Amino acid sequence: MFRSRAKEEKARAADKAPVTDSKQPRDPQAPKGRPTPKRSEAQTRRRSVANTPMTRKEAAKRQRDERRAHMERQRQALASGDERYLPARDKGPVRRFARDFVDSRLNIAEFFLPMAVVILVLSIIQKPEVQSIALLLWLVVIVMIVLDSIATAFRLKKRLNERFPDQNKRGAVAYALMRSLQMRRLRLPKPQVKRGERP
Repeated sequence: MFRSRAKEEKARAADKAPVTDSKQPRDPQAPKGRPTPKRSEAQTRRRSVANTPMTRKEAAKRQRDERRAHMERQRQALASGDERYLPARDKGPVRRFARDFVDSRLNIAEFFLPMAVVILVLSIIQKPEVQSIALLLWLVVIVMIVLDSIATAFRLKKRLNERFPDQNKRGAVAYALMRSLQMRRLRLPKPQVKRGERP
């Protein structure tokens, strides 16, 4: 009733305008020939396109591909130390510092497996002297690992409190001690510091 003549003419021109293919370039001044959809309608349309029904086989294949891509990204991150794709237990500056602290030191615990193999071989030999030496070696190795782990835990806790006073450090010491039990070349994520290098 109170609309201007110019607006009415534009509305008529918009109704008459042919619907063009969205891939073709359109003059910005030309009317588009359809009303702009409401945001809720556009979102609903987008969701329906994203959630197009697939067969069970297609859905399983898609899920498998996504899982494979995720695992590949995670494997590369474990090799390179890329924080974005690391597993949740390895993420964060506190865990990174704990890893670097352990990797920069020579830990007795990392030689546990080779020493265990040697001790087991000695214990197989059917001589009482050799078997008593093997038993004594077990005791020495365990005591050394326990003492070294206590010293590592104490030093790491102190350094974490200095470096990250306001951050959550829960589980970082246990994480570092578990890492120290692994041989250096088998650790994941791969060590990013050299021995003796200050983290």
